[in-house]
Amino acid sequence: MNVLTDHDIYLFREGTHARLYRHLGCHPGEHDGASGAHFAVWAPNARRVAVMGEWSDWRPDAHPLHPRYDSSGIWEGFVPAVRPGQTYEYRIQ
Repeated sequence: MNVLTDHDIYLFREGTHARLYRHLGCHPGEHDGASGAHFAVWAPNARRVAVMGEWSDWRPDAHPLHPRYDSSGIWEGFVPAVRPGQTYEYRIQ
């Protein structure tokens, strides 16, 4: 599930798309009928990125994120069952 468009990434690389930062972080939503949250983080030098939180008992590899196909350095993914207000953190290696 990609929330960011190719045009968003083009403007991000140009340095002219301040609005892109609204898409980074955690955003409640649905994917394939499941409620949860979309996560996105800019980590251009990362080898692996995962998100962990209350919903996963803080297991560090429960929800790996995936790098975008466009080499933007943004990692993203959808995690079902995340509720608004739950704490989370990224594990970046």
